[in-house]
Amino acid sequence: MTTTTQRVLLCFCSLIAFFSNIVTPEDVGSNNCSSSTLTIQELSSQLQKAIQCPENLTSQWGNSETATVLNSLITLTDILQKNEKAVCQKVEPKECPAALAQSKGGIVCVTINNKRYCKPLCNQGFDFAFLRISRLYEECSKDTEYKWTTQYIGGNKLAVCQKSSHPIAGGEKTYFAKDCLTTKSNSTLENQLVKEFVSQLESKDIKGTPQHSCLICG
Repeated sequence: MTTTTQRVLLCFCSLIAFFSNIVTPEDVGSNNCSSSTLTIQELSSQLQKAIQCPENLTSQWGNSETATVLNSLITLTDILQKNEKAVCQKVEPKECPAALAQSKGGIVCVTINNKRYCKPLCNQGFDFAFLRISRLYEECSKDTEYKWTTQYIGGNKLAVCQKSSHPIAGGEKTYFAKDCLTTKSNSTLENQLVKEFVSQLESKDIKGTPQHSCLICG
């Protein structure tokens, strides 16, 4: 089983366990959006249980049940990713299109003096397709005609991360310690990442009050 499949199963295992406590047979097929309240604390608790003891939840699943779980989680993941990416779309300058976070990594972005700066980062075990040692960030502003200064022509994709056992293409602090979602799930790590980026910008004489900071995972 691939790592991706394992992570998908583990995540949805917790959701199955959680929803089984609040959904009755009569509820199946009906709209239950207002019938129960889900809290992040309860859901996180079930996630941890699923991660620690996955066999307890999957040992009685057949191929059909596994496929149903995977299909449901893929749908839920798509919804969550769309919501997560929308957070950074309404920022200054408004004329700039939203930068796309690359798969197997993410981008940390801030606005300073009405200029948008984004730094791509790759997950552990991945590296940039092009050298970025001297290319810390990409910019979108009036100076760039509200287009991203990207190595990729005609779009908002700032970088590509590909599998690599020896990442060497990126510059200082352009790799996640583990992966983007792990960092984003910890507010302390996320805030530290933003502060590091602002500090790096200041070292390049880009100074001002940072606004609209965010981390987007691909």
